[in-house]
Amino acid sequence: MEEKVLNKSKNGMAMLLFTLLFYAAGIAALIVGGITLDEFGSSSPAGIALFVVGMLIILLGWILFCGLKVLRPQEALVLTLFGKYIGTLKEEGFYWVNPFCSALNPAAETRLKQSGDVDGAGAGSASLQTNTGTGKKISLKVMTLNNSRQKINDCLGNPIEIGIAVMWRVTDTAKAVFNVDNYKEYLSLQCDSALRNIVRLYPYDVAENVDTTGDGQADEGSLRGSSELVAERIRGEIQNKVEKAGLEIIEARITYLAYAPEIAAVMLQRQQATAIIDARKMIVDGAVGMVEMALDRLSEKEVVTLDEERKAAMVSNLLVVLCGNRDAQPIVNSGTLY
Repeated sequence: MEEKVLNKSKNGMAMLLFTLLFYAAGIAALIVGGITLDEFGSSSPAGIALFVVGMLIILLGWILFCGLKVLRPQEALVLTLFGKYIGTLKEEGFYWVNPFCSALNPAAETRLKQSGDVDGAGAGSASLQTNTGTGKKISLKVMTLNNSRQKINDCLGNPIEIGIAVMWRVTDTAKAVFNVDNYKEYLSLQCDSALRNIVRLYPYDVAENVDTTGDGQADEGSLRGSSELVAERIRGEIQNKVEKAGLEIIEARITYLAYAPEIAAVMLQRQQATAIIDARKMIVDGAVGMVEMALDRLSEKEVVTLDEERKAAMVSNLLVVLCGNRDAQPIVNSGTLY
């Protein structure tokens, strides 16, 4: 289904004035016809004709009001006539269309957790709700869908919780209305599917021997360290799936990322242990360098001559002092060095 944009003249105000005058004429005809019948009785054809015409105008003239349509900026109206798609109004203004045309928007009563489309009660998830007061206009504005958090296993099998925000808009109203049953529900489900497909390719943190790009080479991609790349892949995946619904995915962002509660404590201990090992390694590297520098300076200045046994003792003492968790308690030797 291809979109047809209607370039109608904005004749709504003119038709509104015409309809009001038409109603006034009908009321006048009804009054004049009633007076004529009252004076000349039912034998006056003119009185009967005026009375009947006035009554028909009053009873059926309201149909003309059904053709009046008002569009604000960034709104569209998909019109059908007896089941046939005749076009879409996209430009803001006051229009009059065929009063027998019907406006279609299958997602008009659908409520998702997104900007401009949230129930006043503020739903805590992306569950669907209904509101019978919604019109049939389709918003062309950029909207943000805050998809509910999902529990997904990463490529190493670790359960994580992740949530995304998707910025999207309708670009083809005909596809959105006729190609899918409900384009908002369709978008929400495709976001869930795309998120699972992409997240399961990455580890939560950098891991060895993991190929996240599919080129056969291990890389350092991760959900925590490559969030922008992951978000872009999610956006592309969603866009491929919603193209048939006439939607454009502008951007996707990861809004929440954490280990699942059942393994969060264990993973925190693992991260702490890794951090402690890295810190100890740095301390040892620094201490060895300082000991080496101390021995070189002592030899260079010829402050004292140490044999191998004394050097080993001195190295041991310096490493204990430099690598210890507590301050050293020195013992002053007032005698000879040996």
